[in-house]
Amino acid sequence: MTKKILILPGDGIGQEVTASAKEVLDFLIAEHNLDFSIEEMDAGGTAYDKFGSPLPEKVLAKAKESDAILFGAVGGPKWDDLDWDNRPEQALLSLRKELELFANLRPAFLFNELAAASPIKNHIIENLDILIVRELTGGIYFGEPRAIVEDENPPYAFNTMVYNENEIKRIAKVAFESAQKRGGKLCSVEKANVLEVSKFWRSIVSDMAKDYPDVELSHQLADNTAMQLVLNPNQYDVIVSSNLFGDILSDIAATLSGSIGMLPSASLNSSSQGMYEPCHGSAPDIAGMDVANPIAMIASLGMALKYSLDQKELSDSIDRAIKEFIAKGYRTKDISTNDEYVKTSEVASILIGILKNG
Repeated sequence: MTKKILILPGDGIGQEVTASAKEVLDFLIAEHNLDFSIEEMDAGGTAYDKFGSPLPEKVLAKAKESDAILFGAVGGPKWDDLDWDNRPEQALLSLRKELELFANLRPAFLFNELAAASPIKNHIIENLDILIVRELTGGIYFGEPRAIVEDENPPYAFNTMVYNENEIKRIAKVAFESAQKRGGKLCSVEKANVLEVSKFWRSIVSDMAKDYPDVELSHQLADNTAMQLVLNPNQYDVIVSSNLFGDILSDIAATLSGSIGMLPSASLNSSSQGMYEPCHGSAPDIAGMDVANPIAMIASLGMALKYSLDQKELSDSIDRAIKEFIAKGYRTKDISTNDEYVKTSEVASILIGILKNG
C-alpha cells in the first residue's frame, strides 16, 4: 500500500531544511523503489500570506490523509502582530490537536566529536543519550476555561491545567515502552508538591509501574529536573512529562548538544501517524543565507521512516550516515569551530554519497 508523505516547509529556514530532507527522501525512493507518494503544501505565515489562514482546510484535510508529515518551522517577526487565531504557530498547534498527536518524542544526544560545542563541560556531557516523552495535546496549552478579563479592576488572565486519567495513561504507556527498548529507566516529572494535577499524574504513573517490572521508575519535580539536566544529564534515560514541563525540559536538553540544529522530533498518535520536525525554529535572521543546519530535519525524516513508514533499516542507515558525516569532520556553520563550514544546500548530497557507499 502506498505510503503518503506531506511536506510542510513553513517559514524561514523551514523552507531550506525541508528541501534538504526531500533531497535525501527522493534518493531513498529511487534507490530502494519505495512506494511513497509526496505532496508539498504551505503552512504557517507563508500560508497566511497566500490564503489568509496559517492552516488552510485543504492542508488539514491532506494532513489527515497522510501517513507522515515532514514539518519545517513556522513564525517570524513579520506575523507578530496578527491576532492569535491567525498566528503561524496555530498551524502547528492545530495539526497536533486535529490529528491527536499526543506523544512527542524528543531525543537529546551528543556526538562526542561535538562535545566542545556544548556549553557543558566535556566530562559531564559526553555520551549524552536521553529521550524526552512529552504529552502534546492536553494540559495548560489547551485547557478550558481560559481568558484575559479586561473589564474588571484590576484586569486579570487565567489558564486551566487539566489532565484526565486516559490522557496520562496513554502518554505513560509510550514512555514505559520506550524505556523497555532503551536503558530500562523512566523518570516521571511533575510538580506534585504544589499542583493537584501533578499529584494525580504521579499516582497514575506509579500505579502503571507494576505492569512494567523491567522498568525502574522514579519521580522528580520539574524545577529539580531542569537543574539536574545541566548538572548531570547522563543520569536520565527516558523522561516523561506534561505538555508545559515537557516543552521546557526538552528545550533545555536540546541545548546540551551544542546546537539545536542537530536534534529531531516525532509527534505520534495511536495509529502511528506522525508529524516529524526539527527542534529548532524558523530562524528568520539567517533565512536565505544557506547556513542553516538541516541535520535535525533529515534526522526527523529518519524518525518518520522508523515510526510511520515501516522502513526501520533505512531509518538506521540515515542515523549511521549522519554519524559518519560528523566523524569525517563535516560541519555546518552552527557547529563549526572556524570559518570553514558546509552550506545548507551541500549537506544532503554529502549524506547521499555516504548512503551510496553503505
